[in-house]
This record gives sequence, C-alpha cells and structure tokens, in this order.
Amino acid sequence: MIAVGADDDFTRAMERLSGDLGGELSNLTRLSGGASQETWSFDADGAGFIVRRAPGGTAPVSGSQAIGLETEAAVIRTARAHGVPAPEIVHVCEPGDGLGVAYVMRRLRGETIARKILRDDAYANARARLTVQCGNAVARIQKTNVDSLPLLDAAAQLSLYEALFRSFDAPRPVFELAFATLRERLPAPTASVLVHGDFRLGNLIVDETGLVAALDWELAHLGDPAEDLGWLCTPSWRFGELDREVGGFGSLAELIGAYHAAGGDETVTTDRVRFWMQLGSLKWGIMCLLMFRAFDSGADRSVERAAIGRRASEAELDLMLMLTERL
Repeated sequence: MIAVGADDDFTRAMERLSGDLGGELSNLTRLSGGASQETWSFDADGAGFIVRRAPGGTAPVSGSQAIGLETEAAVIRTARAHGVPAPEIVHVCEPGDGLGVAYVMRRLRGETIARKILRDDAYANARARLTVQCGNAVARIQKTNVDSLPLLDAAAQLSLYEALFRSFDAPRPVFELAFATLRERLPAPTASVLVHGDFRLGNLIVDETGLVAALDWELAHLGDPAEDLGWLCTPSWRFGELDREVGGFGSLAELIGAYHAAGGDETVTTDRVRFWMQLGSLKWGIMCLLMFRAFDSGADRSVERAAIGRRASEAELDLMLMLTERL
C-alpha cells in the first residue's frame, strides 16, 4: 500500500531506502501527527520504521527555533545512549537519498493521543506509573552531555516571547500582567542542562506499562533544569484533567520526588517548577496567536491553525488562575 499524497519521486526514494534497510517497501502511510514536520510510517520486510522529514524535504527558513533534523537526530542518539527512553535512529538522510532533510527511526509500539492515554482503561496501569517514569526520564535527559545547542534560559525566553507578542500590536492585558509578574519572579540562575523543549503528552509514546519514548526533539536546547517539568505540568497539556498537575495523570510532589531520586538538580523546587508552568502558559498563548496569524494571513488556511489560534483565550484564563494561586 502506498499513501495518498506520496509523489513518484518520493515513492522511488522510499523504495531505495527500504532496500537499503533490508527489504521491499510496503504500507507507506503518512501519519497525521507532527504539525511542523512530515511523518511517514512504512515497513521493510515486516520491520517497521518512521521517517521524520522536513515539509517537502526542505529545511525551514532561518529564524525558526527548531534545531534542524540532523541535529535533532544526533541529540536523540546521544540521549538514548545515556539511557533516555527515546527512539532508535537508524539512518540520517544524505542528498543522494532523494528525501531531502529527514531521518529514519524504528517504529515503536504504543499510543501518543493524550485523551486515550488519560481515559482508556487499557492505560490505567500506565497512568499509575507515568509520573515517576517522567521524573526519571527528565533527570536522565539532563545528564546527557550536549554542548552545541542554543542556550535559552528564563530571561531569554521571556524576551523572545515578549518581542513576538509586541509584533501583534494588540492589547492583551492578561499577557501584559504575566510578562510583568514573571520578570519579577525570575528564578536564580543555575547551571544549564539539556532540555527536551516539548516534553508532554502528545510527544510521548505510552503503552500499557507506561512511558516508551520521548519524541519530537526539535526544540531541544540548553536551559533551566525545571523547564521540562514545568512544561509537562502546564494546564493546556493536562487535556481537561486540571486537578492532576502532571500531564493530567499525576501529582507535582511525586514528579519532583522521582526527579530528585533519579539524580535531578537539587535547585529544582516546587516554586521553580510553578514559575515554568506559568511561563509555559504564556508561551503557549503567544504560540496560539502565531497560529492565528498564519491562518489570517493566508500562509496556512488549515482549520487546525484557526482552531488553535482561538485557544489563546484559554491560556489567558489559565494564567489568571495561576497568578492568583487558584490553579
């Protein structure tokens, strides 16, 4: 089976790649996940693989915060070698492969859809284990030595997102309050560590036993050790289960305890994680505005962009509740 939307050049390149991996191409399918990259699943003589590819095989324009797929693959390989639950990279594409900017990893069994993980009976045991597993995984990520990534600490991120916010020239009093409040509450500087950058449900593969792997490392950078923990707890990534601070499935105390038990940075406290939860909601609200801009300008007229753009108001509500200590 060849996926709809796979042109002849792409299909021929995939057939060559499949042969290099040891078998005939079959079950080539474009997956719906991955808003910024193409994701394709295929088999080669029964073995399953995933291709993560830049749209059309072309690298993003300068200015994107993504580190690039080649660098992403290298970070994943290094993290996996340090015991981080991550996919196995089997090939990074070269110009002669005909696929453009892309890499190939072994397909893993499991679920990524947050609402299924949080509500289906099949994942009840997984939900009971995920908090500890995520704390352990973040601690292992931070023990991975990668020194070639950009440094984005809290102050840098506040400045970056405030500049994006100002570009809209539209009043959002809650965002103004959040920027002012978070600048006053900046945590004390600490040693920078590897940060996944998007560690949350939706980017985690989970099976019946719990965490299988962290996916989508394109926003990896060096930064604050509390950032990934805070992003996992950001209200938008609880998917309606607001009473369970950790991704809609666990408690913050258990997460931090598991993180420290796995050797995580001792500067990470509840207050530090809560700062990053609040900054996470502010960042997500501005990302939503950017999504709407892409729709409104005609750059991307997809329903997804318009729908996500409307969610800026959700981030405003979350920020008000957190800033007044009601969430």
